[in-house]
Amino acid sequence: MSASRPELPARPRILVVALRRLGDVLLTTPLIRSLRRAWPDATLDVLVFADTAGILEGNPDVDRVVAMPPRPTLPQSLALAARLFRRYHLAVSTQSGDRPTFFALLAGRDHAGPVWPGERAKRALLGRSVAAGEGVHRVEEMLRLADVLGIARVDEVVAPAGALAPAHAMTGPYAVIHAAPMFRYKQWTREGWRALAQALAARGLAVAATGSPADRAYLDEVWRDALNVRRLDGQLRWPEIAALIAGARLYVGPDTSVTHLAAATGCPTVALYGPTDPRQWGPWPAHGLPTPWAAAGTVQQRRNVWLVQNPLACLPCQQEGCDRHLASRAQCLDELTPTQVLAAVDRALATQAGQVAS
Repeated sequence: MSASRPELPARPRILVVALRRLGDVLLTTPLIRSLRRAWPDATLDVLVFADTAGILEGNPDVDRVVAMPPRPTLPQSLALAARLFRRYHLAVSTQSGDRPTFFALLAGRDHAGPVWPGERAKRALLGRSVAAGEGVHRVEEMLRLADVLGIARVDEVVAPAGALAPAHAMTGPYAVIHAAPMFRYKQWTREGWRALAQALAARGLAVAATGSPADRAYLDEVWRDALNVRRLDGQLRWPEIAALIAGARLYVGPDTSVTHLAAATGCPTVALYGPTDPRQWGPWPAHGLPTPWAAAGTVQQRRNVWLVQNPLACLPCQQEGCDRHLASRAQCLDELTPTQVLAAVDRALATQAGQVAS
């Protein structure tokens, strides 16, 4: 039996609470689009941490981004609570944590959100809830919130929208490489990235390298003496990154938010995965994920995404690397060879070439 839709007034005010990292916020956009399609005349705001707000820039489904500091002081938290109090007809938390649930309960007159088993009080307060911690893909978890709200699912990840500045435009066919994930345990080898760039140049592709200002020291090592790589790290806003990737013949990157963004643009995307379980966090292709990712495989393809793993017996461990901390090594990625990655690259390029020819 399907859930009934909340009875909202004409032109309702809706808040989505997404207080997580960049990739998590991006994977919330299918829920946001589902809400927008269900209530096209709504004012739809999203509460995020300030350092993730850019991933929603230019999103046509969002009216306003409400940003809060990642580590707010008590006065900042109280001021935000006062701004949000009972302002919205519907507030949806995308997380089971106490803080996002609190803001949804405070801001909305009707509420929904994920709840862990045993959290009876939180379930009662929310009224509409879905079970957290069931090991499903993050996008599926978001779409279950659409189910409990009685609205149709729209399984599209929506990239930030905007134009690429002419100074950053590439000429001729090119590929984009994003070598730097947030944490060491998701890194591929420096030698692997350099070998990949050389192989792409041999295939007639210029190479643009992206990254954040915080990645500068690492990328200086990765791209040392790489004359065929145009570095754009630290120069692009999120909409520009999306536009750059959308125009590329190919994107290659590790388990990071930019790889999720690349998949959403429709660009042929090669994603290098190590400890992370793709069944929960694999890239969501443009136009949806028709078949769930398997836990492990040498190369898996879903629409415009090729997911590359070095399938050791322990993969995916879902741990923070072999040493269980953010700066840890990951044997599965350290031993992943350029030959394995290029096998996926060539399949992606051949598929796109066939589409262009047809």
